[in-house]
Amino acid sequence: MAFQKAVKGTILVGGGALATVLGLSQFAHYRRKQMNLAYVKAADYISEPVNREPPSREAQLLTLQNTSEFDILVIGGGATGSGCALDAVTRGLKTALVERDDFSSGTSSRSTKLIHGGVRYLQKAIMKLDIEQYRMVKEALHERANLLEIAPHLSAPLPIMLPVYKWWQLPYYWVGIKLYDLVAGSNCLKSSYVLSKSRALEHFPMLQKDKLVGAIVYYDGQHNDARMNLAIALTAARYGAATANYMEVVSLLKKTDPQTGKVRVSGARCKDVLTGQEFDVRAKCVINATGPFTDSVRKMDDKDAAAICQPSAGVHIVMPGYYSPESMGLLDPATSDGRVIFFLPWQKMTIAGTTDTPTDVTHHPIPSEEDINFILNEV
Repeated sequence: MAFQKAVKGTILVGGGALATVLGLSQFAHYRRKQMNLAYVKAADYISEPVNREPPSREAQLLTLQNTSEFDILVIGGGATGSGCALDAVTRGLKTALVERDDFSSGTSSRSTKLIHGGVRYLQKAIMKLDIEQYRMVKEALHERANLLEIAPHLSAPLPIMLPVYKWWQLPYYWVGIKLYDLVAGSNCLKSSYVLSKSRALEHFPMLQKDKLVGAIVYYDGQHNDARMNLAIALTAARYGAATANYMEVVSLLKKTDPQTGKVRVSGARCKDVLTGQEFDVRAKCVINATGPFTDSVRKMDDKDAAAICQPSAGVHIVMPGYYSPESMGLLDPATSDGRVIFFLPWQKMTIAGTTDTPTDVTHHPIPSEEDINFILNEV
């Protein structure tokens, strides 16, 4: 995920979910480079949390109201925003985090529940000789191993079966999957292998039997994105970040910098969605981590700011658990329009998806009948 400086230079823009794809090491590197925006000297680390138990929401709201100025105010309590808050507070910065809805209520809880390098991305990297795609796959596989190590209670290896219906595809897909293992290197979870037709039908008896040749099984990671997001936010709160959900930013505060004479963002006017109470939260640096709502916050700073975010909808449907075994997923590598469809076990149910279509930004996105029917027809 790319961060970008906004118009006035004091807002940092970050969009999308952190835990599933973003490299935390890359994120930390960026934060180290940009921390001078806070105009304070950051500590190297804080070895022990300030609070053994996270403070109550009421206590957090009092901290937000009574603190004269924070070093950093983060808008958005998704994985990106919570990650920014945790990174900042553990460097000794006085940090605030506000979220309009609940933590992980948006993009950060609506992924395919996978942590993976992307088999399709690797295919594109090879076919188009795209070094950037290759580097992205390489980094994502490294971060997959990182998440499996640091959060084993939220992440686990998952075998994924790729059914093959033509004999010539068997060596083609086998070579591609073996290259995926090779790129992972020492981070390879388990070597991929070939299944016979009968063994493939044992795992997924509802597969079309007539032309089935066999299957290839490879390993990726499965991840509880919402719980990870919540864990990051709670950890930030334990380290002393003033963290509050159902706090909506209604406007940005500004002041003139006495050194440069330029007007810059100096905080935000926040509204408690539950009570309607409004108050100012001042900060030396404001981070915009609102995902698809990035542009709406940027326009609070400059109403003429050009849009930089094109939202897209990735729809999943939840089906009964008996459609997939508890310990194996399925990948359809060639749908009718060239996309891939995952078919994965998740909390005693089966998740099927995803789509990728342009959409408008809404607080509560609803899947279209067209997207639902596309997934059902492919399945």
